[in-house]
Amino acid sequence: MTPPPTASRTAWLMVGLLFPVALLNYLDRQMIASMKVSVMASLPDIGSEANWGLMLGKFKFVYAVFSPIGGYIADRFSRKLTVCSSLLIWSAITWWTGHVHGYHELLWARTLMGVSEAFYIPAALALIADFHSGPTRSRAIGIHQMGIYCGVMTGGFAGYIADAPNLGWRAAFDFTGLAGILYALPLLFLLRDPAPAFATGVTPKTSPVQAARELFSNRSFVLLALYFTLPAVAAWVVRDWMPAILQKSFNISQGKAGVSAALYWQAAAIFAAILGGWIADRRTKHHPRGRIQVSAFGMALIIPALFSVGNAPALGSFPLAIVGLVLFGIGWGFFDGNNMPILCQICRPELRATGYGIMNFVSMTFGGVADWIFGILTDRQTPLNLIFAAFAALALISIALVLAIRPAPAASER
Repeated sequence: MTPPPTASRTAWLMVGLLFPVALLNYLDRQMIASMKVSVMASLPDIGSEANWGLMLGKFKFVYAVFSPIGGYIADRFSRKLTVCSSLLIWSAITWWTGHVHGYHELLWARTLMGVSEAFYIPAALALIADFHSGPTRSRAIGIHQMGIYCGVMTGGFAGYIADAPNLGWRAAFDFTGLAGILYALPLLFLLRDPAPAFATGVTPKTSPVQAARELFSNRSFVLLALYFTLPAVAAWVVRDWMPAILQKSFNISQGKAGVSAALYWQAAAIFAAILGGWIADRRTKHHPRGRIQVSAFGMALIIPALFSVGNAPALGSFPLAIVGLVLFGIGWGFFDGNNMPILCQICRPELRATGYGIMNFVSMTFGGVADWIFGILTDRQTPLNLIFAAFAALALISIALVLAIRPAPAASER
């Protein structure tokens, strides 16, 4: 049933209000990767690539642990308050990051940021899914994910700020931290939890154990969690390490490396998120597996992209690296914009945030391990083409996983 015009405007307003929050969520994460050289020079006790990788990984470990908790709280209490509290706390920690004086303090700052940011994505995507029924769900989620891609792209320019004599890497954290703090207050008054007309029957008596049991007994949910995880291993390495890879492999500046590592594939992901959302919404009108098919197509594009990125340094071809990143971004946009909509097809609405939180838990845990291991492999000078070939193999397995998912017809468009 198509919602009335007022409801439709409200539904899209929620997406618009959350867009800058998504941007800040990933901007605050991406900046440090783009400013790696400056941060390590300013904090010499970091010492090694392995320590840097551990710092990146620790963020993901705590993010992983707290994602299901944040999702359950959003399902059990208020999505709006979960979002606003998360934004306020992680923004304050972002500001603090610009004032750390050593590696251990930086490690604590990134750890606490992981805790606070873990509450946002499950709550935000569940809120959007509550307001947007099947006909607009993939497009709405795709627009929100565009905020994430814009945040990563903007973070890519942080290398230029770090190189600027009058600014430096600390100024970047000061500015973004204050921006988030200032936005949290008006967001609290403008954002809404779904009204009864949108809500689908909250069941506050569902315990965490009952929620977990229901989700893990659902074969399609387990498959989706694995599908969500395997390509994310490569994506986190691309996000966190690609600026350093390009700088070292092609002897370019920190600023150019940061922009090149983020701008091209994220811009491609923005285009693909909109296109993929539109195709998925249209396809699902005629076939319940439409979103699954669009997502699988995106994953198929990621496989050659990873081979291109992994082999470009050995071939000395900067254009090949950029082509690979663009192709990766297209595939990622098709994949990323359909994960929550697919989740909505296989579990009841009251468990959407919890389910996405669990998916984040699995994905971020493996992503954190990947960051740490990649740092170790870098210290040992393991060839990049071997590492990225392994990532491509994981993407191939992922296609089989998503195609095995079976939507529940009665829940497909709730």
